[in-house]
Amino acid sequence: MTNRLFFVLILFPLTSFSQKFTAGEITKFEQEAKATTIIRDNWGVPHIYGKTDADVVFGLMYTQCEDNFKGIEQNYLYQLGRQTEAAGEKPLYTDVQLQLIADTADAIKDYKASPLWFKKLMDAFADGMNYYLYKHPEVKPIVFKRFEPWFALMFTDGSVSATVTGGINLNETSSFYGGNSQSLGAVYKPDIDEKEIGSNGFAIAPSRSKTGHAMLYINPHVPFYFRSEVQLVSGEGLDVYGAVTWGQFFVYQGFNQHCGWMHTSSNADVGDLYAEKMTQKDGQWYYEYNGQLKPVTSRKLVFKVKKGDVVEQKEITGYYTHHGPVLGSRDGKWLSLKANNRSYNALLESWLITKANTFDEYKKAMSLLSNATNNTVYADDKGNIAFWYGNFMPKRDPKLDWTLPVDGTTPATEWQGLHQLDELVHVYNPQTGWIENCNSTPFTSSGASSPDKTKYPAYMAPDGQNFRAVNAIKLLDNDQKLTLDELIDKGYDHYLTAFDILLPPLFNAYNTADDSLKQKIALPIQLLQQWDRRTAANSAATTLAIEWGTLMLRELPPAKTAEAGTYQTARVSEMLKNMSAQQMLVLFNKALNNLQQLYGTWDVNWGDINRYQRPADGVTFNDSLPSLPVGSTSSAFGQLPSFVSRTMNTKKRYGYSGNSFIAAVEFGSRIKAKTVITGGQSFNPASKHYTDQAGMYIEGKFKDVLFYKDDVLKHAEKTYHPGA
Repeated sequence: MTNRLFFVLILFPLTSFSQKFTAGEITKFEQEAKATTIIRDNWGVPHIYGKTDADVVFGLMYTQCEDNFKGIEQNYLYQLGRQTEAAGEKPLYTDVQLQLIADTADAIKDYKASPLWFKKLMDAFADGMNYYLYKHPEVKPIVFKRFEPWFALMFTDGSVSATVTGGINLNETSSFYGGNSQSLGAVYKPDIDEKEIGSNGFAIAPSRSKTGHAMLYINPHVPFYFRSEVQLVSGEGLDVYGAVTWGQFFVYQGFNQHCGWMHTSSNADVGDLYAEKMTQKDGQWYYEYNGQLKPVTSRKLVFKVKKGDVVEQKEITGYYTHHGPVLGSRDGKWLSLKANNRSYNALLESWLITKANTFDEYKKAMSLLSNATNNTVYADDKGNIAFWYGNFMPKRDPKLDWTLPVDGTTPATEWQGLHQLDELVHVYNPQTGWIENCNSTPFTSSGASSPDKTKYPAYMAPDGQNFRAVNAIKLLDNDQKLTLDELIDKGYDHYLTAFDILLPPLFNAYNTADDSLKQKIALPIQLLQQWDRRTAANSAATTLAIEWGTLMLRELPPAKTAEAGTYQTARVSEMLKNMSAQQMLVLFNKALNNLQQLYGTWDVNWGDINRYQRPADGVTFNDSLPSLPVGSTSSAFGQLPSFVSRTMNTKKRYGYSGNSFIAAVEFGSRIKAKTVITGGQSFNPASKHYTDQAGMYIEGKFKDVLFYKDDVLKHAEKTYHPGA
C-alpha cells in the first residue's frame, strides 16, 4: 500500500509562543476564579469549594496545573494521538492507533450536542487550565497553548490502560501502516508479558466490621505519581474525595459522604478484532460481508513530528470497515477493531457516580453501561457492598472464541446489543461479608458467595487466578471482625504466595543434588528454608528469592492470548511440572552469581538495594543521592502492596510503579477515612510536600482524611482563589 504514508514536503520551524486570550475570556476566567475557593491542608491536598459544580471543576483543573501541568499535557498528547509533536518519531504508531480509534470530530460533535449543565462542566474544565496558562506565562507548554472543552470527551476513562485494542500489538499497526504491501499477510507473534499492572479493591460488610459499618479499601497499582488527591465540594450536592487522573475533572477512585468505589483494571472481553477478507479493484479496497463487497472507507490522519528544531508533517491514510478502524493484519486478512473507547456516556457515567448517594443511584449511573475497562468494588453507609466485573459488555454468540479475531465476513459475529447491569458478573451483599478483586477471576471474589461461573458466557470474565488474589482470599475468608487500621494492615500484607509453590520443588531439587553442589549452595538454601516468605528491608532471603523467582517466571512459556496470560497460578504450576530439578538448580546458581557480580555477595539485604527515590526530573536516579530502603516488591509474587523496581543505570534498584493513591474508608454516620499517596502531593522538589509521605507510604502508615470543612480549616496551610 504505497499511499499509506507520505511526507508533506514542508518543514515548519519549531517555535514557542504564548496563547493570547480575549478580554472577554479573561473576564470570564476571573469571575470563575472569584467563585472558587481552594484550601490546601497541611499535606498540600487541595479542598476545592464553589457554589456550583462548574465552579469546583474550574478550581480542580487550576490546582492540577499548579501541581503537575506536565502530566496533564502528556496525558492529552497521548489521548489525542499527538505525542510526536513533543517526542519525535518514536511514538508515531501509538499516535496512529489512537487517532484511528478516536476521532476528534466525534468529540466536538458530542460537546456541541451536550445538555447545557454538562457543557458548563466541560467549559469550566478548559477554563481552569487556560486561566492557569494566562496567569503563568513562565510555563511553556510543549504543544497545547490552549485547552478546548471537548478535550474532556477524548479522555473519558481514568484507567492507566484506558484504550482497548482487542489484543492487537503495536508492532502489527506499525507493520501495516508503516511497511509496504508485502507486509499485509505477515504473521506477528505478540508479546503479552510486557508489564506488571494490577490493583486491589476490598469491601467489608457491617457483619465483618468491628464498628458495624461497611468499609472500602482502595489500592490501585499504577506508575508512580499518576494521580492527585483532592476534595471537591459544591452547593449543588457534590462532596467527593479521592484520586483524579491528571487532566480529568471527575474523581476516578474515591468516596463521597455516602458511598465509595474502587476501580480495578478489567480483563473482560469488551473489544473485538474482525478478520476482514480484502479485495482491491481499480485502486479501491473492498471487504467481503454477507456475500457482498463493501468499500473500505478512509480518513486522513495528520501527524506533526518533532525533528530537532523543525516539525515535519506526515500524513497517513487510515482505513475503516463498518466494524471499526483497521489496526493491522494477520495471515493476509486485515484486522478491524470494534470497541467503545470514547463516548459521551462514558464521561457522563464517570461524573454521575461521584454524585450518587445511594446504592440505587450508583446503579443508575452505572446503567449507562459505558465504562469499558474497569471492574468496580463498592461500599456505602447503608451497609451495602457490591462488585461488578466490567460495565460495558456487548452481547455475543457464546459459542465463539472472542479472545481471537472473529470472521468479519458474516453477520453471525456482530454484537447483539449490551448486557444490562444485573446481567454482568456481580456480587451484591454476600453472606461471607467480604469482596476482593485483584485483577483476578471474579468467580472467587467472595469465597462461598462468589458468582457461579457456569451462569455466564466465557467472554464476560475470561481471566484466571493470580497470586495476589490467593493472598487476599486467605486474609479475608474468615470470621475476623476488622477495624479500619486492621484493614489497612491486610492491604499492606507482605506475604509472597507464589513461593508457596515455587520453593518446595527447589528444596526437593537440592535434596537430590550431588554433594559438591549441595555444599556450594547449602547456606543460601538454608536461608530460604528458614524464611517466612514475607518481604522485609532487612532480609537477604527476600533478595535471593526475588532474584531467583524472577528468573523462574521468565521461563514461563508465552501465553497464546492476553486472556490466557492472566492464569498466573495455573501457568506457574504447569511450568513446574515440566521443569527438571537440574534446570531449577541452574537458575538458582545463576541468581547467586548475578547477585555476586552486582553486589559482591549474594547475602545482601533487600532494603540495601531496593530503594525509594524521587528525582527532580522524574527519571534520573542516582546511587550517590539520598534514598529510602523499601521492604516491598512487585505484586507478581502475590504481595498485596506493590513496589516495582529495577536498576536505572545504577547498581541499586529504584521503584517506579506500584502503590499510588491508597485509601481506607469507613461509612458510619460520619466518614472516617485514611489515605497515603506516593511520596507526597507536590511535584515541586523544593516543596515540603514533595516527599513528606514517602516514609508513610513505604511502611503503610496512613494520614487521616480531612473530609469535613471544620477539620480542613483547622489544618489549613493556604487559602486562596485561583490566580491569587
